[in-house]
Amino acid sequence: FNFVVQAFNFGVVSSIVFGFSRLLISVGALDKALGDGMVIGASVPMTINMVLVLTKSSGGDEAAAVFNAAFGNLVGVFLTPVLILGYLGVSGDVDLGSVFYKLGLRVVLPIFVGQLLQKFSKTVVNFVKKYKKYFKKCQEYCLIFIIYTVFCKTFLEGSEANAADIFLMIALQFLLLCFFMVVAWYLLQLLFRNQPKMRVMGLYGCT
Repeated sequence: FNFVVQAFNFGVVSSIVFGFSRLLISVGALDKALGDGMVIGASVPMTINMVLVLTKSSGGDEAAAVFNAAFGNLVGVFLTPVLILGYLGVSGDVDLGSVFYKLGLRVVLPIFVGQLLQKFSKTVVNFVKKYKKYFKKCQEYCLIFIIYTVFCKTFLEGSEANAADIFLMIALQFLLLCFFMVVAWYLLQLLFRNQPKMRVMGLYGCT
């Protein structure tokens, strides 16, 4: 299951987006810089917050979500530059120490602390169970806030793309997302028919 999720996320998504973007560039429907941006975006690993929050909100397998999000981001440190180099011939330097520090601080440490509290503090466990629905809502609002701040930062710093390019990218991303979600769902249903919670997590992990 984990291999399928990672292979789909890194391999299937990036290769299809690369082919699709080259097609649009060749017919003059898309600027090359935007096409390259699509490929780079498709080559990065799944976002940790998005996968965890959506999986939990949908009743999916949270343990699988934590593992695949953390593992995907660790592997992505090495695999993403290779994919970008292979697709676009562009290379860059990555500060591995900084990347692993941030992953440890944002993923490993919270999981570790959470496991300790779950194992040794019944007070915390009972508190979380009592107010679980409020924690769930809080996670969703935090995710929305993160997306909002990213958009604000993007428009504050400015962009060379015009309004038509922005709306075109939104439309393309929406269509690609729908396509990948449908393909991923039926693939997971075919391979893991008797594991509905895993399929729910895989849907978000693959896309």
